[in-house]
Amino acid sequence: MFGNNVSKAVNKTKRRFEVNLIKKRFFIPEEDKWVTLKVTASVLKTINRKGIFAVMNDARAKGKSI
Repeated sequence: MFGNNVSKAVNKTKRRFEVNLIKKRFFIPEEDKWVTLKVTASVLKTINRKGIFAVMNDARAKGKSI
């Protein structure tokens, strides 16, 4: 997404809004293996709330490859 930086003097310069991606390793005890995923900050919060195994099962049910 694109937008503008707006200074106090209302000067506008172009900028980009980047996705907040984090490269993170997770251990899945049910499968006894480590998985490295690139996730957004919001997905990281969901993983902390639900657990990695539940989130991965939901993603696989939706057709995502992990």
